[in-house]
Formats: sequence, structure tokens, C-alpha cells
Amino acid sequence: MQLEINVIDAFTDTVFKGNSAAVVITDNWLTDDLMQSIAFENNLSETGFIVSDDKNIYHIRWFSPFTEIAFCGHGTLASAFVLFNKNPTLTSIKFSAKAVGILTIVKTDSGKIQMDFPNTKPEKVYDIPDSLLAGFSIVPIEVYRNEKAYFVVCESESDVFNVECDNEKLKELLPLNVVVTCQAESDAYNHYDFISRYFWSNNGGGEDPVTGSVHTGLAPLWAERLGKNHLVAYQASKRGGILDCVVAGDRVMISGNAVQYMTGFITIEES
Repeated sequence: MQLEINVIDAFTDTVFKGNSAAVVITDNWLTDDLMQSIAFENNLSETGFIVSDDKNIYHIRWFSPFTEIAFCGHGTLASAFVLFNKNPTLTSIKFSAKAVGILTIVKTDSGKIQMDFPNTKPEKVYDIPDSLLAGFSIVPIEVYRNEKAYFVVCESESDVFNVECDNEKLKELLPLNVVVTCQAESDAYNHYDFISRYFWSNNGGGEDPVTGSVHTGLAPLWAERLGKNHLVAYQASKRGGILDCVVAGDRVMISGNAVQYMTGFITIEES
């Protein structure tokens, strides 16, 4: 059996930047074990698997090298990029995912892909876990949390750029991961509203290059703090990525560019 695979760099317009995701489209679902094995072999942050139905809805699942992921923003962007390229007349796509329901994806006139996600605004934490305080080299101003992560608000950009973490301590926060963030203020980053870095030790990763899903919490957090609903975010990993965010009630629109890195085939021996 041969399966086409596409590897896309998401939240960037430059190859080798942003966050890479693999995309595999099939007529029917592969077994869970096979999808997990493919994701492990790819060794990318996520591999997205897509199966369409007769109602033109694309059902999507995401796998890291270690486990299935409930919600993946950059994997959604990469998958939409592949589908739009395969079907140039398409201007919108509907994805269906168990954890987040129906997602509407639009190809904008600017060339960016806009994704309509649930708003996952975090709530302030007053009793900060010792493992969180011990897991980072910085002292947070405030800490928030939602169902995905703790949100550590930092004093300065240098705190975000230079933070060191203890993965063993952060693993004690299972099943939550941690994002560190601050307002963008320096001349070098004044075209962004906020910056962040995301650590997902509990899913076997470390630092994730660019994380669309966590921005469904970051965007409403900073929208309230800055008094504006349209924000531009920079995720300050080594690869880096840019996300346009619009907070609209119980939804967050996240837009970004994507670029093709590779197209190929997976060969699987059938038993």
C-alpha cells in the first residue's frame, strides 16, 4: 500500500521556519496503531490524518510521535493548505474533530488561511503549583490556566527568550503543559502585540515551534489585557512563527501562512 504524504511548514512563508506537520489523506481510516506508527516514523510535532465524507466534511485526527492529540492548530493549517492546493476552486473547508467540533477554514484574499476555533480563555490561578514555580528559571507576574495549559505571564521579553525549564518538574503538571508569554514592547518586536514560547513536556516534546491551539487561550487573554480584539502574535521558538488572531465572542480566528516542504509516498507492506 502506498500513501501520499505532504510535509508543510505552518505559520510561516519561509521553508525551515514555523512548525512542520505531515498530512496524510485516505479514503477510509487507517488503524490507530498504524497512524501512530506513521507519526512516530515522521518524528514531527504532529501528523494529520484526513478522511472526507459524502457531505464534503473533512474528518481530521492529529498524532504526535507519542500519542493522539485532541486539538492541533498548525496541523489544521497544514491540512487545509494541502486541500486548497489539491482543489484550487475551494475557498472554504469544514473540518470535524471530536474534541473541538466543526471548524470552518477559509482561504483569504491575502493568501493566508483563517481558522475558526473555540475560545479557550484561561482563568487566573491563585494557588500556583510548586512544580510550576520550580520548573522555570523566572518568577511569573501572574499565572492562568485552561484545559490545555498553564499560562505564565512574564515581566519582559528577555524573560521569555531566556527562560530555562526543568522538564522533570513540568511533567508533574500532567496533563497540562505550559506557555510563557509577555507583551511585545521592544523596537525589534513592536509590530507584534505579544510573544510566547510553549513547552509540552507531557506529550513527549519539549518546546513546540509554533502552537495554534494555545493561541485560542493566549489571544483572549491578551485581548482583555490590551483592550483590543485583533492581535498579531509571535511564537519565539528557534524556528519562530507569526499568528494573526481575532477574538470574536466565543470564537477565536487564527490566520497564518504555510509553505510546502515535501511531497512523497509512504510504502506499507500489507499483511
